[in-house]
Amino acid sequence: MSNSIRALMGACAIGALATAASAETITVATVNNGDMIRMQGLMDEFNAEYPDIEVEWVTLEENVLRQRVTQDVAAKGGQFDVMTIGTYEVPIWGAQGWLVSLNDLPAEWDADDILPAIRGGLTVDGELYAAPFYGESSMVMYRKDLMDAAGMEMPEAPTWDDIAAAAEAMTDKDNEIYGICLRGKAGWGENMAFLTAMSNSFGARWFDENWTPQFDSEAWANTINTYMDLMTNYGPPGASTNGFNENLSLFQQGKCGMWIDATVAASFVTNPKDSTVADSVGFALAPDTGLGKRSNWLWAWALAIPAGSQKEDAAKQFIEWATSKDYIELVAANEGWANVPPGARTSLYENPNYMEVPFAKMTLDSILSADPNNSTVEESPYVGVQFAAIPEFAGIATEVSQEFSAVYAGQQSIDEALEKAQAITNDAMEAAGYR
Repeated sequence: MSNSIRALMGACAIGALATAASAETITVATVNNGDMIRMQGLMDEFNAEYPDIEVEWVTLEENVLRQRVTQDVAAKGGQFDVMTIGTYEVPIWGAQGWLVSLNDLPAEWDADDILPAIRGGLTVDGELYAAPFYGESSMVMYRKDLMDAAGMEMPEAPTWDDIAAAAEAMTDKDNEIYGICLRGKAGWGENMAFLTAMSNSFGARWFDENWTPQFDSEAWANTINTYMDLMTNYGPPGASTNGFNENLSLFQQGKCGMWIDATVAASFVTNPKDSTVADSVGFALAPDTGLGKRSNWLWAWALAIPAGSQKEDAAKQFIEWATSKDYIELVAANEGWANVPPGARTSLYENPNYMEVPFAKMTLDSILSADPNNSTVEESPYVGVQFAAIPEFAGIATEVSQEFSAVYAGQQSIDEALEKAQAITNDAMEAAGYR
């Protein structure tokens, strides 16, 4: 081997070592939802485009994720460089100075393409503090074959009475088919997200205009009694531990006649690779009671950079890639249009390929019908559909969620749970100085 070739090989080796040494590792904390898992499977594409950035994933169950990232961001611990958070956290944390502004993402990323309702929930005083990976509302997913067999038809905009009648008609417990599957798992973003959105349609609210808790109202009693009647008579066993992922699995196995939950679930229940009922799923708006508010929520899982990160530039490059129009095209090319992250970009709903997807229009209609600034029948002092956007809410609602979960588990009565919820919330609001 000539000296010149040896020198060239040595230079190449040194260059390779230098490249490896200069690669920056960012840590991304995310929820264990299907869309996030899918992104992890596409990291070869990211690595090819950004060879100088390595991504370490911390994938957690929803309640655990919220606890971990809240602790880290409040302490500016720097454990994570990118966090998956939602429309509850962003306005509060952004105002506290805990998040890095994303207003300087490149023009081609196209912030103006974000659906206004979603963008508004991630913006504080003109600063975008998180980029939506996907947006969602909630809707009814139901088995058309079971409805047909019962001689029934699901209205496009059902009432809770319609839901109860359909649940009764579809229930066949001997064959492990339950008319309805709903969240019972404790957590402010689990059962309380569902119940708070449901309560809006019954005329309930968390607080009156003086921040007095309202769990002693007839509207809350009607909400919980309706929920318990549905789940006791037509729901699966063990519902007190069922959250989004557990109910998704039940529905995909053909054990649920209906499931009222996040619109993002539509791509999973209609995917024949995973769902045994993929070809027989219908969609309807979340139900109401005729009072002018439906029981659908508004949420975005979004990517944000905590102020404690030492790797802002690399984190921004990852967020730009993961929430871009190009990423949507990448998923479509690999998995089909039905499986792209929904609910975040206007351009997606202007794409004729996507609008052929059977749930696309219902998802958009559901998102557009949710109004976080006017979510309750009676006036309320807070912003938010399935939450009240105040810092104390997560802690209060976590405690309250446990009381309602105990009802589903048969450990206490509805009246006892409502009384405890009122006392918990009242004490917390007084301690926080609201009253």
